[in-house]
Amino acid sequence: MRPFEGIRIIDITHVLAGPFAAYQLGVLGADVIKLESPNDPDQARHLGTDADLNLAGMGTGYLTQASNKRSITVDLKTEEGREILRGLVATADVLVENYRPGAFEDLGIGYEALVKLNPKLIYASLSAFGHGGPRGTQTGYDHQIQATSGIMANTGTEEVNPLKLGTMAIDYATGTMGAFALASALFQRERTGRGQHIDMAMLDVSMVLMAMHVTGYLRNGQHPKPKGNRSNSATNGAYETKDGMVVLGASTIAHQRRLWTLFERPDLIKRNNPEREADFEREENTLIDIMLTRTADEWEEYLQANHIPAARVRTMGEALADPHLESRGLLHRHQGATGVDGEFTVPLAAFKFAHGGPEINTPPPEFGEHTDSVMAELGYTPDDITRLRAAGII
Repeated sequence: MRPFEGIRIIDITHVLAGPFAAYQLGVLGADVIKLESPNDPDQARHLGTDADLNLAGMGTGYLTQASNKRSITVDLKTEEGREILRGLVATADVLVENYRPGAFEDLGIGYEALVKLNPKLIYASLSAFGHGGPRGTQTGYDHQIQATSGIMANTGTEEVNPLKLGTMAIDYATGTMGAFALASALFQRERTGRGQHIDMAMLDVSMVLMAMHVTGYLRNGQHPKPKGNRSNSATNGAYETKDGMVVLGASTIAHQRRLWTLFERPDLIKRNNPEREADFEREENTLIDIMLTRTADEWEEYLQANHIPAARVRTMGEALADPHLESRGLLHRHQGATGVDGEFTVPLAAFKFAHGGPEINTPPPEFGEHTDSVMAELGYTPDDITRLRAAGII
């Protein structure tokens, strides 16, 4: 039995962060019902690397986090649509939404209204800046939050900055932290019997991702500086080899001692980090010459064999071709899906359980694929469904 079997989640989210949070519980057994407006599909359906899939509303941005979900369409701007939602909420454990703060309250479907229907409901609101506060009414996506939080300012090099990260790290971190918050609230409910309102801001998540920098700045006012591939010590950085780049990770005092011993340079072994920082340029110049004597693969194999962290810089294709990923069970290959011709592969989860762990059972659903069946579960007749569809409510 997986951890969240028997838990029903109403997923009224779009793009990446919210859908990814619900997805994480979905692969662990939750019944996730994805609710979209019949007139305004999830934006992620039209995002990705395959233009044909984008046009079909099954873009890779959507496919990534839609397995194990059921899809229904309901117009929450209508009273009958909101009544359908209330019926769903009465059967649900969790509702997740990531719309503008106050939008659902204005429609009468905010936490205070829905918890009256279901006192055990866990209602999660994910937004750019959270509910309340000076920025509470502002909106933003991953890259705006990177700019606001200071992440962009300390990314890049001294000459080229600020730069945004090469992936939607804030979105996926918010989704992952959102799943943790949902799991925590469900665990808390087991002890108290009470529902919960979760207020999660992408800005807060981005600050937590820089936790060490935040603590340091608030201690002594030192801004984190963009250092590119360098760090405070030369033995913990990136170096060119005969045919590519290798990132060394001799970060601890013990690691640097082992590295310089291996390179037969005992004169460069340091007793503490201040000594390493003071001798940075001499160490770096020495390593520049040494690392050019072998290929990247040779260095990675040699240094890892001697218990020194080292990695060749790989492309996405090279990383995914690494047989180690297959051994981890990280990826799941779908043979196809409604609206998708041919196979496609998605990430499953970043961890494994000895038993009852993450698993994908159904492919990402087409827009509104399960509307009729879910409506029938709520007691709506075929005539009701036909009428509601004709009125544009579903």
